[in-house]
Amino acid sequence: MLRVRAYAKINLALAVLGKRADGFHDIRTIFHTISIADDLTIRFNRSRTTAVSVTSSVEIPGENIAAKAAHLVLEAAKVSGKVDIHIHKRIPMGGGLGGGSTDAAAVLRALPALIGRKVAFAPLAVQLGSDVPFFLHGGCALGMGRGEELYPLPDARLRHGVLLTPQVHVSTKDAYSALNRQLTQNQQFPILERLQSLAWGLEVRAPKDLWAADCINDFEEVVFRQYPVLSKLQRKLSRMGAAPARMTGSGAALFGFYSDQAAVQAAVEQFGQVNGTPLALPFSLLSRSAYQSRWSRWISGIPGQ
Repeated sequence: MLRVRAYAKINLALAVLGKRADGFHDIRTIFHTISIADDLTIRFNRSRTTAVSVTSSVEIPGENIAAKAAHLVLEAAKVSGKVDIHIHKRIPMGGGLGGGSTDAAAVLRALPALIGRKVAFAPLAVQLGSDVPFFLHGGCALGMGRGEELYPLPDARLRHGVLLTPQVHVSTKDAYSALNRQLTQNQQFPILERLQSLAWGLEVRAPKDLWAADCINDFEEVVFRQYPVLSKLQRKLSRMGAAPARMTGSGAALFGFYSDQAAVQAAVEQFGQVNGTPLALPFSLLSRSAYQSRWSRWISGIPGQ
């Protein structure tokens, strides 16, 4: 048995260039892992037949790619057995935080250790989804292509954040369709210049004030038009001193950074609750080194590792 944590992500910036020949969209984004995470308990027992069971503390609609990840690992390892996965969900679903993708990545990393076989899980991650490869690494990274082509960036020095999780479901498919953008020959979009400035600011360790304004998201215009409440929440974050204050992914979660933990707590209290659930959650950024060291610690705890 192995217990691990599957951390969420935010997109510090996200540009959508257009639809590719394979049906996916070509994007440029900057990912960063954050401290909010699901807790996974994974068990494996060898048997002549293979069976994968996934349970969760809340109902997860649609296909659970954690189960698909387990099947891919067993096939790659050429092993049959029974896999039981329990997910205690803490990452809000449907918010652009990568909750399903990070659970799948956690299974890719944990299950080979339980089986006792080395598995090249990076190719498996690409089969599972565009965000899954990022969660094999964590920290801060530039994502290109579908998001699976990754280039490490220095971790942002911002630490204190607030995550807003409004009870709004944004269809990723509809959000992409609403952009209605076609690829151009030179791909010269103004948003790309700002994303490049942001990446450079992180690279040279520039002060936040010099790069926070370049944290942009292509989806905000079309999603805010459809869900005005998100625009209102973003403006409220900004009025309360958050910089930057942005939407992550295709929504609907929003994030804002503050100078210290006291400002974060004040913001959380001011946003209050919706139907008994806090609208705002405090979080911190999780560096690549911290992400990897935690995984090393979890894996090293397995007998024989």
